[in-house]
Amino acid sequence: MQPRHARVGRLAVALAPGLACLLAAGCQLAPRPAPAPPPASEADTPSNDRDLAAAVVMADTFQNMQRLTQAAPAEQAEIVSAARQAYQRTPRGETQLRYALLLATPGHPARDAVLAQKLLRELAAQPEALVPIERAVVMVELAQLDHELDLAAVNQQLQEAALRTDHQRSATDQRRLEVVEDENARLRKELTADQAKLDAIATIERNLTERKSAEPPPAAAPAPAPKPIPAPAPAAPAKEGNPK
Repeated sequence: MQPRHARVGRLAVALAPGLACLLAAGCQLAPRPAPAPPPASEADTPSNDRDLAAAVVMADTFQNMQRLTQAAPAEQAEIVSAARQAYQRTPRGETQLRYALLLATPGHPARDAVLAQKLLRELAAQPEALVPIERAVVMVELAQLDHELDLAAVNQQLQEAALRTDHQRSATDQRRLEVVEDENARLRKELTADQAKLDAIATIERNLTERKSAEPPPAAAPAPAPKPIPAPAPAAPAKEGNPK
């Protein structure tokens, strides 16, 4: 950001040679004791009188711009209000230029660079209504305002682009988070279903075990009766034969 007095200082330095020349010409108009009026010179023409008056007005305007950067808020408001009322009464020429310059001066709450640029462009569009010193002031200040507002516009565009990028990144991150949350919910649901199946199996196994433990053991089968041993068969009697 520019220092508060830098803009006024640069404008005054840029226009100092012209002001000095015009004020020097004005000094030539000072009355001199002479026995006879001097012949009319180029410095006595209405054009030079207007240039001198404009230089005086510009010098006073520069002083007001300097005061505007240093004054208390109440005095700042009075300076701008007076210039505004003068412009509203005569919306052209030097009153319009003075109001535009005060609006363009940094360091006070009523500063309005956009309105100042508009007023100065109106003046630049009708150079025939201005004297050379006023045209020079208009061109210098308008160039500074154009540069300032162009930079502000570029900065605004960069901020908006950065904000859009942040919003897009946030939206992308939000979508990713939603996908992760949906996946986690699906896994939790599957885990719950699997756990229910495991619990059911465990319940069935436990019921089977309890049922088996509650049944009485089967009775022992009776031992088979021993088989009777058969009696030996009687021996057959010997046959009688004829002796030889």
